[in-house]
Amino acid sequence: MDLTALRTANPEHWNKAAAIRALTLDAVAAANSGHSGMPIGMADVATVLFEKHLKFDVKAPKWADRDRFILSAGHGSMLIYSLLYLMGDEQVTLDQIKNFRQMGALTAGHPENFLIDAVETTTGPLGQGIANAVGFAMAEEMQRAHYGKKVVDHNTYVIAGDGCLMEGISQEAIGIAGRQKLGKLIVLWDNNNITIDGSVELSDRTNQIQRFKASGWHVQEIDGHDPEAIDAAITAAKKAQKPSMIACKTHIALGHAAQDTSKGHGALTDAEQLKAAKEAYGAPLGAFEVPAEVKAQWEAIGTRGAANRAAWEARFAELSKQKQERFNRAYALEAPKKLSAAIKALKKQISEEQPKVATRKSSEMALAVINPLMPETVGGSADLTGSNNTKTGDLGVFDTDNRKGRYVYWGIREHGMAAAMNGMTLHGGMRPYGGTFFCFTDYARPSMRLAALMKTPTVFVMTHDSIGVGEDGPTHQPVEHLAICRATPNTYVFRPADTVEAAEAWEIAVTAKETPSVMVLTRQNLPTVRTEHKLSNLTEKGAYVLAEAEGKRQVILIATGSEVSLAMEAKAKLEAEGIGTRVVSMPCMELFAQQDEAYRRKVLPAGPVRVGIEAAVRAGGWDRWLLGERGQEKKAAFVGMDRFGASAPAGELFEKFGITAEATVAKAKELLG
Repeated sequence: MDLTALRTANPEHWNKAAAIRALTLDAVAAANSGHSGMPIGMADVATVLFEKHLKFDVKAPKWADRDRFILSAGHGSMLIYSLLYLMGDEQVTLDQIKNFRQMGALTAGHPENFLIDAVETTTGPLGQGIANAVGFAMAEEMQRAHYGKKVVDHNTYVIAGDGCLMEGISQEAIGIAGRQKLGKLIVLWDNNNITIDGSVELSDRTNQIQRFKASGWHVQEIDGHDPEAIDAAITAAKKAQKPSMIACKTHIALGHAAQDTSKGHGALTDAEQLKAAKEAYGAPLGAFEVPAEVKAQWEAIGTRGAANRAAWEARFAELSKQKQERFNRAYALEAPKKLSAAIKALKKQISEEQPKVATRKSSEMALAVINPLMPETVGGSADLTGSNNTKTGDLGVFDTDNRKGRYVYWGIREHGMAAAMNGMTLHGGMRPYGGTFFCFTDYARPSMRLAALMKTPTVFVMTHDSIGVGEDGPTHQPVEHLAICRATPNTYVFRPADTVEAAEAWEIAVTAKETPSVMVLTRQNLPTVRTEHKLSNLTEKGAYVLAEAEGKRQVILIATGSEVSLAMEAKAKLEAEGIGTRVVSMPCMELFAQQDEAYRRKVLPAGPVRVGIEAAVRAGGWDRWLLGERGQEKKAAFVGMDRFGASAPAGELFEKFGITAEATVAKAKELLG
């Protein structure tokens, strides 16, 4: 490609883009690690986007009505780091650029939202960013409907690569975006035809243009190195009534010896080739040098949005006091003051009435109390609304003709749903939750993991939690999924025993600020085990004594969810034989682990034999509580699963696999000798 022609056609634009390219080469070379090609290839697109279109104030990166910029191709992180440094971001200094990918630097290998305020979402796993962006765009639509265009009116821009569009999650994302006509969503596709292994044709022949059109998108094709074409395409996309995809034909590692090759995707560190590329760009040859004039131009771009922000603040001040307070409370992730009293009232009612219901129904009962008080909640399900019990009567359905609706029919898109919910949370002002069967966490797992990594308090409602699913059989009966969820750092895994615990779990989930929650709920009905009303939230302790031994304590039964009532049955049988038995309900192992040692030892004192009961495999934290935190307990056993389930009525399955009160009694007596 003739770089001389590009340089002379629009030298001011070229020099700004060249600064991105040069910084990328220097940072990757210094780190001897990274991905040079994408930032170099997309520098022209990014320059036009940030200079002429993006509503953004570098001095206020969390301003609520900013445009959102998402780098779905997160391996090209030097693109956003270069932009932020050039515009004068206070966090991304030149020292941070020089320490790209080094210990303690904010400029991690992939963009991390919890390290840099201006990074909207953590990307790197390909396809996540474009799916997150769907949630960002939906959140904008919902809030604009509630607060008005004067207060909420911004776009979500995404840079995605060939890899993002190959990942299956991308189809889930573009399908729901097209269905919902998310006209504020604009995807800029880095169409360079290169992956790590070589050309895209090695593995794919999809016509992406037709694919997006078929999904209901507005689509344009442009030269991704022509600033006038880029500008015109973004302008047209902003006017479209559909989500937009702009196919930007680019050259990976433009101007470098590795241009248009798979080598250009990765770290370009050869000193002579780096020098030659910089000469071709007309950039200073010294490492990390940016001409003062170019830096000043970029800094002016960074502060261009200050006037927009000031005007927005004036418009926001015109809202009613009630709307201002609701907006600010939701963005601060603060719960309304009435929530605690409402949860307490529900708990009291349940303790008195003692219904026998599945905890998926218990969850719905809690949501029926929470949703009217928290207009920022958004419910949904991956085509299992009636099974997940996630829709309450007051929500209304989010659709093209009802942007105020707070319930989303996601379709059979577990992964896309989970990623988009993360996007809603990250957008600000929203608390989404969405449901599927617990077994299908397998399909949502990458986004659930990223929620934990990003410190995003998204709520994942997972029903049909064990062999209690029954006749649907082992394909739908999760046995290892609790262990997988519990093994994930910064995740609350709640398995409530009844409606009281479910209400307490929901109170924790919708007040959490940095931790996602997984609600693990039964299909089968369960009795109320919390028959004595307590004002305090016992689930917040993670585990607590549900029933004390009547005589000398010889056995401690530790159970979760549907097996807590089974533990109570076993306790009655053991007590009838004079064996004092304590029952500990453990709805959340993670919260129990956070309690001080004195409390944990009070709940699980040394001495009595311990039996854990859960219709799942033993892995995922059980040994800590069964064997003691120092491994000192010698007599412990587990009643649960060590294989996949089977297709049969639930009651028969529990008998078949030995998860019964009788089996629990036998284990305890065996341990006692």
